[in-house]
Amino acid sequence: MNEQKSAFQKFRQKTYIIIYGTNTFAGKAFDLILLGVIFLSVLLTMMETVKSFESKYHDIRIVLEWGITIFFTIEYFLRIISINKPLKYIFSLYGIIDLIATLPMYLAQVFAGSGVLSIVRSLRLLRLFKILKHPQFTGQSKQLRDAMYASKGKILVFIYFVLISTVLIGSVMYVVEGRENGFTSIPTSIYWTIVTLTTVGYGDISPVTPLGQFLASLVMVLGYGVIAVPTGIVSAEIAKLGSNTTTTTTTLQKNPCADCGMEDHQENAKYCHNCGNNLLDD
Repeated sequence: MNEQKSAFQKFRQKTYIIIYGTNTFAGKAFDLILLGVIFLSVLLTMMETVKSFESKYHDIRIVLEWGITIFFTIEYFLRIISINKPLKYIFSLYGIIDLIATLPMYLAQVFAGSGVLSIVRSLRLLRLFKILKHPQFTGQSKQLRDAMYASKGKILVFIYFVLISTVLIGSVMYVVEGRENGFTSIPTSIYWTIVTLTTVGYGDISPVTPLGQFLASLVMVLGYGVIAVPTGIVSAEIAKLGSNTTTTTTTLQKNPCADCGMEDHQENAKYCHNCGNNLLDD
């Protein structure tokens, strides 16, 4: 019994390192395979709606869909088995997304047409952010996050200014152009302002009077500033953080311990800081 338990514990630890680890060859390979399967699943779901493709490759698509479903199902249960607190994973955002990703093909056997729900598997692409926790990305992602947080106040003030300007310009355009030229209400005029300000320009509403066209030109020019200002604010914060970063910062690696599963060890660590296990032997 003890031998079976020991073998099961070793299986759990190895599975945990492969599925949740990102600093080992097996962990990196698993992440890349998982992303590849997710991309394939999303592609198959999109191509299912193309009649010429579906009529020619229907049987092959079904086989691939079932293969992907079985892969996701096995992966989901392995995640539950290998983690110490399975309920925490099951009710987490990623856990719920992983469960939803396994259901479409099963539901399609009961409810006709529900197989198209496989497109929800695209949510699993959010796991790309987990892969960004590789050591080579950790510093860059943290720097970007810190820059966004530091820019929060300035960007909020700028957005508030843009919103007020949008309401004012929309109200003026309603008065200048009037209902006869398509500006039937202030909300409609505000919609036109937003479309013009963001340089989208659908063309469903356009000013006719010279004054309206002059105001539209000003809105178009202002639109370039709307795009450039937030970018400049964040870029300035990134540059500031970059100049304050020292080369003495300790790099942490995910590198889960094979014995206890503890992560975030120092770059050159030889032993686990939780249980003392030799990391080099993992």
